[in-house]
Amino acid sequence: MFHVDYLEMIIRSTASFLVLLLLARLLGRIQLSQLTFFHYITGITIGSIAADIAGESKTPFFEGLTSLVWWSFLTFLLGYIGLKSSKARVVIDGQPVIVIKEGKILEDTLGKHHLNMDDLSMLLREKNVFSVNEVDTAILEPDGKLTVSLKSAYRPFTKRDQNIITGQPKYIPTELIVDGNILYQNLKEAGISEEWLQFQLNHFQVKVQDSFYVELQEDGTLYIDQRNDGLKE
Repeated sequence: MFHVDYLEMIIRSTASFLVLLLLARLLGRIQLSQLTFFHYITGITIGSIAADIAGESKTPFFEGLTSLVWWSFLTFLLGYIGLKSSKARVVIDGQPVIVIKEGKILEDTLGKHHLNMDDLSMLLREKNVFSVNEVDTAILEPDGKLTVSLKSAYRPFTKRDQNIITGQPKYIPTELIVDGNILYQNLKEAGISEEWLQFQLNHFQVKVQDSFYVELQEDGTLYIDQRNDGLKE
């Protein structure tokens, strides 16, 4: 006859719940806010291990608990490495890719990421864009979502538009420096040189190593955020 030890199940479930809650707090909000494929599979695995500990009496409790804690630690460790190294971040999470550029669909890029036009159209509709003709640039993010920049004629009218002439943007907003490191591939794609970037930084008396984040704006200007700008969280 099948026997269930209800007290054991309650104790195991409660302990697993509390440990999982603690680990979720330690891992931080990135597990949900940036749900890349890596975070997706680690989240599912952690939940699966916790469920196995809680519901399977044949699973030794402390062995299962060790597995849960160790898996969470590896997730935290890789997240920390990705935070400190842009190269590791690309390997772990991937990087954004342009699928529509200057209104043109990049078919080869779609194929490399196993997307067809039905997939692209669906992602655009999720952004309330019902015609590819309205899109100037579309970027597929590491979490599978699509970021869309509309052509000037299709952008919502704002108060700022009352004082400017609508025109085609000169550049796509592009990251040039992240955490003090120049993104040379982005420089190349934007069609600007390292010398030009250095000249602009010198104009603002900012060194590359002191820059936390530098972004090229549509009009060719730079948005610069320095490491020690005096702002606190």
